[in-house]
Amino acid sequence: MATIKDVARHADVSVTTVSHVVNGTRYVSTESRERVETAIRALGYVPSAIARSLKSNNTRTLGMLIPNSSNPYFAEIVHAVEDRCFGAGYNLILCNTNDEAHRQGTYLQVLAERRIDGLIVVSTGHDATLPNQLAGLGIPTVLVDREIEIAEQPCDLVETAHMQGGLLATQHLLQLGHQRIACIGGPEGIAPSEQRIAGWRSALTAAGLGSGDGLLWHGHFTSQSGYEAMHALLRAAQPPTAVFVCNDLMAMGALCAAHERGLRLPEALSMVGFDDIELTAFTSPPLTTVAQPKQRIGALAVDMLLERIQGKRQDARKVMLQPELRVRASTAPRPQ
Repeated sequence: MATIKDVARHADVSVTTVSHVVNGTRYVSTESRERVETAIRALGYVPSAIARSLKSNNTRTLGMLIPNSSNPYFAEIVHAVEDRCFGAGYNLILCNTNDEAHRQGTYLQVLAERRIDGLIVVSTGHDATLPNQLAGLGIPTVLVDREIEIAEQPCDLVETAHMQGGLLATQHLLQLGHQRIACIGGPEGIAPSEQRIAGWRSALTAAGLGSGDGLLWHGHFTSQSGYEAMHALLRAAQPPTAVFVCNDLMAMGALCAAHERGLRLPEALSMVGFDDIELTAFTSPPLTTVAQPKQRIGALAVDMLLERIQGKRQDARKVMLQPELRVRASTAPRPQ
């Protein structure tokens, strides 16, 4: 592999001149620049990003942690983040923690060793060590979807108003005349899941239908858990006429379970999901869902991070985005 010294010899210039051409740190005459660029092409020289980062104290690289790369919601967020990074001239290192605290801690160490300039985190659930780990890194950090209190190093936050989304979904079903509205929530203790469930409970209480006792089932934000939860709800002595499912991936499993029980949607059962992943427009029937502004979430996360990296802002910033209801064919008036 060619070195910077090889390029200097080939171009008959000093190593310093080659460095200035590569890094754009000083004016170099047109003749010398052309000789250096010709030598770089001829020798296939690739500048060392590590060496450049040691001199400039930045790598133009961001890190991102997500809890589940197989969930299309996170994939769509990552797509928006990558687009924004590319447009800003930054690289992105993506790590899937698989919702494991140990793996999350290991990846944080790996990213720190790569000298990333900033970090975007969608945290795993139930990791009490994460606040200390993030404080120890001492780099600009943006939290997405799940807030974490870090006194030593306040982080930026961008998320959707999850409780408002649960409220929208349940109010839609109430307006269609449904009264026995079940909820398939995510894991207990995960803030977005708890907030969406709280929105469901709030809408039921406001309608004078109690707090949903006996109509709540927890899944794991996976299709399989939604499938199992739907079967359990339909085995009840008084099954629901409508279901609010706290993410679209579980809703797909729930749709499958309903079809296996011979229930046609929306004639016999109405269903609302959450996230508005791209696939929901192509289920059978297309799924009514609460849309999170995923493109804006990803773009905002990068923009907020770059503000901190570039010294344009010091104080932590929190952005709460509003969800919207996407009404499709999986909801209809309560069957008589």
